[in-house]
Amino acid sequence: MQAALGEAERDLQRLVDARVTVTEVLAGPPSVVTEPMGSAVAGSTVPRRETGMAATALAPDYQRILSVLESEAGREGMRCQQLAVALGLEAIPAKVEGLRSKAKRLVERGWALQVRPGVFTAPAVPAL
Repeated sequence: MQAALGEAERDLQRLVDARVTVTEVLAGPPSVVTEPMGSAVAGSTVPRRETGMAATALAPDYQRILSVLESEAGREGMRCQQLAVALGLEAIPAKVEGLRSKAKRLVERGWALQVRPGVFTAPAVPAL
């Protein structure tokens, strides 16, 4: 009986210690989590474009799309079917729709513009 009581007291003390630790952590200054400004890897999310942010922050697929949109061919805007051909992809519905999704994501995050429905181009000010 004495051994069980001693074990229960140790368990209770561990809980008290854990509660104190949690209270200290929550009372401390908030930590700031920043996204890395380095280059991205394939499959990573598209960060919101900020001043001074380079296109290298984008995953390679998005960098390729942006480079085509920034090229002479993309200045007036490109439809996703044209974009697929420019990227060397088959202009089949699956590929075109995948590009449309990526192009819209670039627009949402400030990396590209949608000048007309279904027509995409790079912003007038190039990424620094």
